[in-house]
Parts: sequence; structure tokens; C-alpha cells
Amino acid sequence: MTASLATGLAVTFCFDVAFSQSAPPALGVQSPAEQPVAPQAPQMELPPAPVERENPGLINEIGKLFEKSKSALPPLKSPSETFNDLSNLARPSTMVSGRAACVVASNGAPDCKIGADRLCQSKGFKEGKSIDINTSEKCSPLVYLPGHKRGPNDCKTENFVTRAVCR
Repeated sequence: MTASLATGLAVTFCFDVAFSQSAPPALGVQSPAEQPVAPQAPQMELPPAPVERENPGLINEIGKLFEKSKSALPPLKSPSETFNDLSNLARPSTMVSGRAACVVASNGAPDCKIGADRLCQSKGFKEGKSIDINTSEKCSPLVYLPGHKRGPNDCKTENFVTRAVCR
């Protein structure tokens, strides 16, 4: 019984203290200057919003893969371009043999497209693609003399198209 009495007294005491600290009830109309002003709480600065990090999860990585694949895939062809490609496959082509020189490109590599076209044109076709290329070395006669030291410009490499598919 003493515990319940002590609890009741503590609740009554807390209620009285809290009630006595509040403002007295207003019985009449007060002017705005006489109205009690509630004390303002000190302004607390909020921490900056967290920077949104990229989530390196599986779903995010799959999304990146799809985004990158759009630029990696070749563009779709129009129906007319697709039809032209199919008709090019249906055109009869002929394989020819011969010998046509490849020109040297600006980077020093052989450009055999022109050689294949020349070989096909010599057989009455419009253009061609090389199938077989022959490479040989052409040297100055001085190279074969005994005691001659070979220089950098004594020999040069020549490339020839020997077989091509023509259209």
C-alpha cells in the first residue's frame, strides 16, 4: 500500500509542477503586446543531405550493360538496304585467276582492292574482291654480286592479286 501511495503522490507532484509552470489562463481579452510569447527554440542546423551514391548492385550493373549495348550494336538497316544486300547475294559472281599488282597505301600496307578490281575488269567484270594474294621480293641485280652489302633500298616487296571473286 505504501508503494501505491508513493506512486500516487509522485504523479500528483509532477502534475502540479507541470501545471504551475504553464501560463495562467486568460480571463479577458488581452492586447497582442500582453499575450505571452512562447520562447523560441534555438535554431538547429540540419546536416547536409547525403550525396546519392551509385548502388553497385547486380540490377544496376545490368542496367548499365543495356545502356552501353545500345551504342555498341550496329544501326538497323532500312528495308530497302536489306533488300539490296539480299539482291547482291543473289547476283551471280565468278571467280577469276590472273595477276594484278596491289598498290601501296599511304601507311605502307598493300591495298589489294584496286588490284582485285583491275583483275576483274581485265576479264570483263565491274569489280571484285581478292581471294588469293602472292607476295614477292624484287631486288636490284647488285644484290646478287659477291661482296655486295645489301642496303635498305636494294629490295622492295610487291603484292599481287592472283584470284578474285568478280561481279
